[in-house]
Amino acid sequence: MSDAPQDEGTGTLFEAPPIAEQERMVEAVLFASAEPVTIGDLEARMPHGSDAAQAVEMLQKRYEGRGVRVVRVGEAWAIRTAPDLGFLMQKETVETRKLSRAAIETLAIVAYHQPCTRAEIEEIRGVSVSRGTIDQLLEMEWIRLGRRRMTPGRPVTFVVTPQFLDHFGLENARDLPGLKELRAAGLLENRPPPGTIPMGEGREDEEDEDQTELFEEE
Repeated sequence: MSDAPQDEGTGTLFEAPPIAEQERMVEAVLFASAEPVTIGDLEARMPHGSDAAQAVEMLQKRYEGRGVRVVRVGEAWAIRTAPDLGFLMQKETVETRKLSRAAIETLAIVAYHQPCTRAEIEEIRGVSVSRGTIDQLLEMEWIRLGRRRMTPGRPVTFVVTPQFLDHFGLENARDLPGLKELRAAGLLENRPPPGTIPMGEGREDEEDEDQTELFEEE
């Protein structure tokens, strides 16, 4: 018996769809997903033999200059509004509470110094960090537990999450703005860095600041 028909059938059964069709599949998944999707997750959904990475690359080029873009968020991909059109969405954004100073400083330290322990956060800030501040940032899923340090006590470390990167439109933590950009945007005070203020000066009135409150009331 000839094996030709069997080989032909097998080839048809496992033949990957055209790359243009794979691109459409990737577009459909990213468009419908509320969270960024990894290449592995895409390939798990697509037919056998598909090349999700190539399809994503093609889709990313197709969306260049459009109202939405295909962007990388950590190790995953998502469809997001073009940065220059973000002002169109401002009316749909309702902000009723603001992060407290303690929470902002803690989040910034984790973002710029990750992975870092609670003791390192306190050393940089110059004041203690309440459990409430850390817990609330964890609940918001903007920071998460990292690996334990191989030091006495094996303290846990904290790192920022893909949700944090996605919220601020960053591919990874290396895309965070520098000190000059932060000061220019009015997000950083022009004050001496932590550790340069003599003991007993500068932050005495902040020891009892809203350490247990993550948010400030309007």
